Amino acid sequence: MHEMIKGANVGLTSLSTDVGSVMVSLGWSSPTGEGDADVSVLLLTADGRVRSDADFYFYNNPVAPDGSVQLLGKAPTAGGSEDRITFDLSAIPPQVERIVVAASRHEGAGFGELDNLRVSVADASGEGLLRYSVEEAGAVGALLFGEFYRRSGDWKFRAIGQGYGSGLAGLATDFGVDIDDAAEAEPEVTVEQAVVEAAAAVVEQAAVPEPAAVVPPRAEPRPRTAKKKVTLPKVAKKSLAENDAWRTARLFPASALKSDRERETRATSVLLSVMTQVPEFGRRLTAGFGAPAGRMETFTEVTLPNGDSPRRPDGVVRVERAGKLWTALVETKTNGNALRQEQVQAYVDIAARRGYEAVITLSNDVELDGSPLVEVKTDGRRKNKVALWHLSWAEVTHQAQMLIRHEGVANGAHAWLLQELLHYLQHENSGCHGFQNMGPAWVPVRKGIDDETLCQGDTRAVDVVESWERLVRQVCLRLGGELGQKVLPVQRARRGAEPQARRAELADRLCTDGKLDAELRIEGTPGVLALCADLRTGKLRTSIEIPAPEQGYPLTWAKRLVRQLDEAPADLHVETLVDGDLGGPRGTLERLRPEPADMLPRNGAQITGFRLSLFRGMGNTRGNAESGFIRSVDDSVDRFHTSVVENLDRRAPRPRQPVVGAAAG
Repeated sequence: MHEMIKGANVGLTSLSTDVGSVMVSLGWSSPTGEGDADVSVLLLTADGRVRSDADFYFYNNPVAPDGSVQLLGKAPTAGGSEDRITFDLSAIPPQVERIVVAASRHEGAGFGELDNLRVSVADASGEGLLRYSVEEAGAVGALLFGEFYRRSGDWKFRAIGQGYGSGLAGLATDFGVDIDDAAEAEPEVTVEQAVVEAAAAVVEQAAVPEPAAVVPPRAEPRPRTAKKKVTLPKVAKKSLAENDAWRTARLFPASALKSDRERETRATSVLLSVMTQVPEFGRRLTAGFGAPAGRMETFTEVTLPNGDSPRRPDGVVRVERAGKLWTALVETKTNGNALRQEQVQAYVDIAARRGYEAVITLSNDVELDGSPLVEVKTDGRRKNKVALWHLSWAEVTHQAQMLIRHEGVANGAHAWLLQELLHYLQHENSGCHGFQNMGPAWVPVRKGIDDETLCQGDTRAVDVVESWERLVRQVCLRLGGELGQKVLPVQRARRGAEPQARRAELADRLCTDGKLDAELRIEGTPGVLALCADLRTGKLRTSIEIPAPEQGYPLTWAKRLVRQLDEAPADLHVETLVDGDLGGPRGTLERLRPEPADMLPRNGAQITGFRLSLFRGMGNTRGNAESGFIRSVDDSVDRFHTSVVENLDRRAPRPRQPVVGAAAG
């Protein structure tokens, strides 16, 4: 991969012959786990300005109508998170000379608070082309990472690393975008309302007389902060069934499925068909694999020649754009069935021979950075390079939830199809329930911790750490889909640490203290949700630390916190955090409710915040049964978030000088 420095430039064709489509990844990490940013893209003409506000792509305008630009959103990485963007450079309009790639932060936060700021570019096969690390960004609210620009018919990339103190609005305005932050948000509409509105619009259009011949020109619409969307109704209508035993008729029934083969066939067909009928959903899943925007067709039960033994992949995806085809084979697994290396390798070989761009594997497993689910070999002599991508059923469910429950889709029919897809994926008989098994190393590692025979360097401990990381990432996907907010795992690792080395270090710590730890950053919450599985005691702990407010008296803080936790469980543990090595007062919410002053330190120590914790027993089995460990983790996170986190003040306090606890009043 070509490493760049500030101000340097390089031609893309000098790095790869496959640069018609590229993926740009912007990444960063935060020492506190609380830092985040949003990416944006501007298409500029030769005069350095946008043609119109439509050339400004950000969180409320993520996709170009012609598919040339698509913001894919965030993905967790070993060192924090990455925001990914795909560009179809062959579809960029000829008037556009430059493509600026930037990011911005909110509420006065600066990029100087983030570590490991970087931008990388990969070709359509996923192979990395270049990388640029930004040094000393400073206290700026927006940052230009780099830009693509045309030279003699080819595209080049320049590393910029320039900051904007005026933030996203200032950056966009400098390039000619008319920002309208005061635009009123249009209301959300449910599926039923969308159908009614569409019918009313037809009637209204038929009743309105013809307009005058001369119509004044309409002003170019400004970028809006919200848009009308079709989502699921928040309250279900009362059923017309005679009794609760009646089942609603479903487009994709799952109750009759009996074998794994039937589940795999049905799940593949259901997913691929919805991808073609709901373009925004299909595009969201395939853009990350390097597919262009275009007419998509999907197929199942396909037979491909392969000598004397034809191969039958579970599915094929074909996308046509401007007479060119992008194609991928799909291999599906459901339930706890694992992908088989020899089978995936065979499909990669067939794809290479037949000119396919990708092989997509789909299963309940979650892939990790530096630890692929299957290892395949590629024939370097072949001109066609095949990219191997993995998709988990949990991620499919997450993307469907984000669209139908939070972001909205184009029309009522699309909303209904996504609703039926979600019902199918979440049906107990579909086999598409995500990561469900901690693996064969789970039981012997727990036993080794119990009898103190587990030694550092044991590879089984590394296997357990990887399973734990997969589980945590799935929890983030599930919770994010339910909340409609970004939920990402926090990785507190040394800069530049390799994923495998980091996991080996965590495995050694597991052998020493018997604990698995994780942290989740939930957008809009005042702290990081911490999760600890203590394999020695068999206890799960979920907790969050809240910084002390900037103003007021400690007793006022304590009373306000108790009021916020009015509906929290009585067994919630509350601990006052103080400066120094000594711990502060602690107790259950049940004991502290009548006497909030008991939360104040008696020795006058300076209060820095409060830690809230819930404990519960861990499941014993490795799977997702009622007594399983995975189920207990899901339940713990759900209970803590619902009963504790959602009741907290979401306005994160600003940094403050600690106040002496004895100054209560």
